[in-house]
Amino acid sequence: MRLGVLDIGSNTGHLLVVDAHGGAAPLPASSHKQPLRLAEHLDEDGAVTKKGITALTDFCASATEIAEDKGCEEMLGFATSAVRDAVNSHDVLAHVEKHSGVRLEVLSGEDEARLTFLAVRRWFGWSAGRLAVFDIGGGSLEIAGGTDENPDVAWSLPLGAARLARAWFGGERPSDDDIRDLRKQIRAEIARDAGHLLRPGVPDRAAATSKTFRSLARICGAAPSGDGPLVPRVLELSTLSEWIPKLMDMSPEELADLPGVSPSRTHQIVPGALVAEACMDIFDLSELEICPWALREGVILERLDQISVVTRSR
Repeated sequence: MRLGVLDIGSNTGHLLVVDAHGGAAPLPASSHKQPLRLAEHLDEDGAVTKKGITALTDFCASATEIAEDKGCEEMLGFATSAVRDAVNSHDVLAHVEKHSGVRLEVLSGEDEARLTFLAVRRWFGWSAGRLAVFDIGGGSLEIAGGTDENPDVAWSLPLGAARLARAWFGGERPSDDDIRDLRKQIRAEIARDAGHLLRPGVPDRAAATSKTFRSLARICGAAPSGDGPLVPRVLELSTLSEWIPKLMDMSPEELADLPGVSPSRTHQIVPGALVAEACMDIFDLSELEICPWALREGVILERLDQISVVTRSR
């Protein structure tokens, strides 16, 4: 069947059209995305602004038309931390449904981590053993770990790259003291519940997903996306730690010239790098493998599993 997956993230709205069948990898057929930057379209009270709501609604309406044109039988729409945490979340969802016809499901942080873990588990398979998964989104950081397809532990922290960029990098470059405070805050947040992942034992394999991790891996020497998804890619802690001081001293124009960095996300590179480094340090990981599958694929795979169960029960 042909499915449309509408992913409303804190940075980007992304419609992915896939040909999906039980027992087969989802095959991308079409992709349409737009930078919405909802995590940065928040007022002082934490509400999504009118400009942000309009941009989101217009994107959902255009995504519906594209999904219909591409022959999608079903569209799965979901939103993550930017909408989840907004104080006017209900009003945002109601406006989008009324004016675009799209009903968005708001995923909890735990569900976001769980579905991302499912995608990574299916990508690497059972040979990965005990698996740890990290995902830095625009609004939140998701961490999950376990030996099965459902993680033993899964949680979410408000440490997304866009959220931190908005709070700490809104104007000029933060001072060294501010950077030290930010680094301390990030590490304290992650370490607070680190035992959830560490208590069962050291993971056999550790993986990372998301644009932030992919960009950092590319900066640190990983193969470009044009080489295809099957090429192994890793982010090494030692290389990342060497790069962070250089990234802090770069202008937005210099950051945009780096491989794998989108001009619209240059302000998120440093906070994202600090979160990535903290994850690897705190969980004693010398490297993270970059997985091309993430939350969208997890949503698709769970839906296919549900369809298979219904089909078998008939």
